[in-house]
Order: sequence, then structure tokens, then C-alpha cells
Amino acid sequence: MLQDAALNPKPKAPIARDVTISKFEGNCMKRLLVIGAKGMLGRDLINVLRPSFPSASSSNEIIEWDIDEIDIREERSTIEKIEKVQPHVVVNLAAYTDVDGCESQEEKAFAVNAEGMKHIALGARRSRAKVVYLSTDYVFDGMKREPYLESDAPNPLNVYGRSKLKGEEYVRNLVEDGLIIRTQWLYGRHGKNFVASILQQAKEKKLLTIVDDQIGSPTYTVDLSKAIFLLIRSDARGVFHVTNRDLSSWYTFGQAILKYSGQEDVQVTPIPTKELNRPALRPLYSALDGQKFRQTTGMALRPWSEALQDYLQSIGSLSQ
Repeated sequence: MLQDAALNPKPKAPIARDVTISKFEGNCMKRLLVIGAKGMLGRDLINVLRPSFPSASSSNEIIEWDIDEIDIREERSTIEKIEKVQPHVVVNLAAYTDVDGCESQEEKAFAVNAEGMKHIALGARRSRAKVVYLSTDYVFDGMKREPYLESDAPNPLNVYGRSKLKGEEYVRNLVEDGLIIRTQWLYGRHGKNFVASILQQAKEKKLLTIVDDQIGSPTYTVDLSKAIFLLIRSDARGVFHVTNRDLSSWYTFGQAILKYSGQEDVQVTPIPTKELNRPALRPLYSALDGQKFRQTTGMALRPWSEALQDYLQSIGSLSQ
């Protein structure tokens, strides 16, 4: 079913699949601070936000920080730097996302993903700023076997998931206006990702093995960036699940990548997750229900198969 839906998508749903970006108006003009601005998601988010800030001023600007500007592991300097710029909104995209690496470097994982978020929250609180935190489907254990709601109880299986969940707790406990966005399976033009890996492997060999027992929703960073914008503009608070629509396994996703890039001569063999023998446990079913996002913004992200084709076209890899 997953394979058929991905490779032979149904006609477009009547609900809007894209986001129209308009300028903030009147009292909604904001000074946004984006931490992690040079990452894969950060760069796309800046591009999405920029049209709403055509002329920078002290009350209407995007401040772009990355590791060169701020080390969120350092509590005092993080608080002081944020307080100095007095942002209206702080978006934290900085994270240690090497899931397997987190298992052997637990202290680093918590220092960045949890304590780093705590330090940002403390700085934002002094400015009474809204805090936006990017979290993950890995806060769940995958045992539900149907898409997770925001109200479902987390139970992470690995260090990465636990560190991100701790970051969520800091947002909830330390700021009045917190927005937690859980997402999954990200890919985009500005960083390492599954799609780029499959395309590279397809150039080197004609037989690939991909796990087929993990289920989720591949999510394009451009689409996620537009969703983040909408949630900020809607003054949303609390937890939201945001992904591209429709479900997939990594195996089905890999097949679609090869099909849309014109490399169907490459064979793909499905394997179970246990054969990879990775250090970190993964939830086998971590799909996220996006109904709350749709109800709040009036919009829905497009199916992942459509987003994938746009991504491949943007990098010159879409088969004609």
C-alpha cells in the first residue's frame, strides 16, 4: 500500500498544498532570531522568512546566528547575547542530530539538545520572546502503530530522543510563549540527507539495501520552513506535528528517489532494521498526525512524493 501510494500518487487533494508568504503587518512586525541559521533547515527558513523583512530596521529584522555567533552550551554568554538583541521570536534549530553518535556521546547530546535549549529559553524569557523549538518523532517508541498525536505520551528509545524531549520540557517550563514543532525524516539542498545519499550510492553501485520496516513521512525542509512561518504568524503555542503528507518506509522512499531521478535500473533490496546493527534503537512506526497544524493554520503540507520531485528538480536530478 505504501509503495503504490508513493509511486502512483493520487490526484492532488483540494486542500492547499503550498503556502503563500505575506509580510507581517502593523503591530505584528517582528525581530526574529534564528539560531542554527546555516544548517539545512536554517538556510531554507531564512529564505522563506526574508520576503517578510524587505528592509531591516531595529524593529523589523532577521538575526541569523550559527556556531560562530553563539555556542548555546555556554549558559551565561547565551543568555547575555539573546538579551542584548531583544528578539520578539527566537527559533532554535541548533542540534546534535547524529542519532548513533548520541549513543556514545550522551553528554554532548544533552549539552546541545537539552541544556542548550534551556539556556536559550532563559535568554528569551528576559526579552519575553516567543521560543520555537524543533523536536523529533524520536521522542516516541513506535509502539502505537498509527500516527502520533501531540497529546500522546512520549517514550524515547535512544539518547537523541531523550535529549530532545528534555529540551521540550525546558521550553514548557521556562517560557510562557513556547512553540514545539516535532518533525521527521528531513531532507533539503543545504546538508547531508537520505536523498542525496541514495543518489550518490546509485552512481557507485547497482544494488542497494534499504530498511523497509520503519514508517514515517519524508519532509522537505522548504515545506517545513513555510509551516514554521505559518505557525509563528498564527501565534501558535504548544506542540505541533508537522511533516509532508502521506506515509512511507525508507525502502519506498528510496524507490521513489530512483524512479523520479530516472535510475530505475538500480535494484533495491528491502531489509529489516535489525540487520543494520546500529548503536541507537529506532522507532519502527513514528508517523506524526498533522491534523492540529491543519486546523490551526488552515493549510496542509503537500504529499511527500510531490515535494520530493520539486527537490530533485531544484538540484537538477529530476528525470524528464
